[in-house]
Amino acid sequence: MKKQLYFYLIILFSAASWAQIESTIIEGFAQGTTYNITYLDAQNRNLQPEIDRILADFDQSVSTYQTESIISRINRNEKNVVVDRYFKACFKKAKEVWENTNGAFDPTVYPLVNAWGFGPGKKQHLDKKEVDSILQFVNFDLIQLKGNTVVKKDPRVCLDFNAFAQGYSVDVVAEFLNSKGIKSYIVEIGGEVYAKGKNSDSNFWTIGIEKPIDNKVTKNPIKSIARIDKLAVATSGNNRRYVIEDGVKYAHHLDPKTGYPTKNNLLSASIFARQCISADANATGVLVMGLEKAKAFLKQHPELEAYLVYSDENGIDQVYKTPGIDKLVSEIKE
Repeated sequence: MKKQLYFYLIILFSAASWAQIESTIIEGFAQGTTYNITYLDAQNRNLQPEIDRILADFDQSVSTYQTESIISRINRNEKNVVVDRYFKACFKKAKEVWENTNGAFDPTVYPLVNAWGFGPGKKQHLDKKEVDSILQFVNFDLIQLKGNTVVKKDPRVCLDFNAFAQGYSVDVVAEFLNSKGIKSYIVEIGGEVYAKGKNSDSNFWTIGIEKPIDNKVTKNPIKSIARIDKLAVATSGNNRRYVIEDGVKYAHHLDPKTGYPTKNNLLSASIFARQCISADANATGVLVMGLEKAKAFLKQHPELEAYLVYSDENGIDQVYKTPGIDKLVSEIKE
């Protein structure tokens, strides 16, 4: 899937007393990655079977890695494909963020994602002519949602929701926990997080934001700590998924305007929002924009808080923070 684990949870539990509700911790696999969910439930219910079913249904809607999913069938131009609520929510959010980011976020980049070797397809050796030919059908204006069906202006247009679907799946699981009367929980899927309430120590849920160091396999050192309540966090970076060809690093974030992997000084973008789908989609858009455009964008969207790590002209990592971020994030002193 689009990213490996950029966050890992820092959850410290004290010995439970008779008055405390014990934490339930469940782990599993979904969307080609892992999930970790912790919740406090006075009834001590095991909700994992229901959560696994929800995530399996979610995959069958919007995962390009599932050949019979709704999105895969639409990409193959099958007739009479009826979309479900998961697909609709993703499509509508994608349209909103595409418009807000002036096209920096565009789910129709899927043919480019495959061509560059970041999707199910085999990597191609691309030259400018081939990239330009693919760009002819990369534009969210070329596809529409009408009722419960999708209409394309060009049959070659294909969708990829992987840049933010994990964030939305976090929201879906959070909605399920809310429906069960769970008031304190943290949900992490593929590095995207939403938390509500407090843990068994009566502290706000805490996550770590990693240093954006190139590393495809293991966790990186923690750069900062965030405490969140009724808030989502998503990070996009170029340090987990990339390919090196002829000594050149190509990151998996693609610029929909050029057709090439992004080249700017932003190393990672952590976005805080009320919904994880918004945090995840905007984190991708911000990383594609680059630092200066991202600053202007974030000033226009005060509903988002951002913690951006970038490389300065001397190659030294620096941080740009929106005005409210210091209330949420504490950096670890080295």
